[in-house]
Amino acid sequence: MSENHLPPIIGMTHAEIVDLCRLAGAKPVHAERIVASIFRRYNSDIDAIPDLPVVLRHYLAGHTSIFEPGCSALQQAEDGTRKLLLKMPDGKEVETVLIQGPGRLTQCISTQVGCAVGCSFCLTATAGLTRNLTTAEMVAQVMAGQRVGERRVRNLVLMGMGEPLHNYDAVARFVHIASDPKGMAFSPNRITLSTSGMVPGIYRMIEEKLPCNLAVSLNATTDAVRDRVIPINRKYPIKALMQAVRDYISARGNKRVLMEYVLLAGVNDSIEDAGRLIELLVGMECTVNLLPFNVYPGSAFESPSDAAVSAFRSALVEAGIIAVVRESRGRDISAACGQLKTEVAKRRGAVA
Repeated sequence: MSENHLPPIIGMTHAEIVDLCRLAGAKPVHAERIVASIFRRYNSDIDAIPDLPVVLRHYLAGHTSIFEPGCSALQQAEDGTRKLLLKMPDGKEVETVLIQGPGRLTQCISTQVGCAVGCSFCLTATAGLTRNLTTAEMVAQVMAGQRVGERRVRNLVLMGMGEPLHNYDAVARFVHIASDPKGMAFSPNRITLSTSGMVPGIYRMIEEKLPCNLAVSLNATTDAVRDRVIPINRKYPIKALMQAVRDYISARGNKRVLMEYVLLAGVNDSIEDAGRLIELLVGMECTVNLLPFNVYPGSAFESPSDAAVSAFRSALVEAGIIAVVRESRGRDISAACGQLKTEVAKRRGAVA
């Protein structure tokens, strides 16, 4: 078996690394050194880890592989936001974004190369889905982000390229590695998975008690509009989606859910839309993130006016709903998820 077919060690859980070391005849302390190197110091080079027995190094070399994505592009915005384009072993590229906040650094993780959902306002959707990312490729994004940032990443949001619940098994494994106190040791409260409305996936999260927060990209208050902007709504309409969210909240002990709402001028930003959204959220433990649409070249939608955004938020707040207008970060380097990948591809095409 070639090294390319060996499982990447960065995609393994703490327990699996312990088992590997045991099979090699090594001690538990050696497993802890490996785990600390990978998940605490973000170094996957086994040869660089001190005090490992030679027999263990040989065993790992024959049973695991070292995986390091290349960085095809790096952009930094005036507000400190950084966007990395990472090249995977097969040449496919994905984005990960580092977002500076007051006293914290948040990293946005991609879960697929492209996306199959086809949201009409999303640039990533224009390329369609190429393939799912592996758990190791998600871990590699965190490792790359930790190396680039001056501060340690504190929050992970699975809101990059792809629909996380279309790649459930690999994503769930990543969440477990990220939240494991013996793994990456992120608090489950600092990991958020965002879905466009994959109802079966939400119920799977409930059943398996996936240790992370849930965010739902709602973006419309009627099925007619949501069918247009998020085609998956035709399979899982608003009523079924909202019931799944309520069941999730109940199963998680009234854990607050984040409802994301991209405001599109003349499409879903009216006071009537705000009223319908209030009706959908009555009695629900949630926070609403309002995201004024970031226009990108060729987009079919426009950003709402400041007045429309303010009026929409005010209606929600007056109804007792926590609503926040999310500040647009990194606008000067990218107006939408997927744009850096698109820009790099265009430059390559021009060169060719």
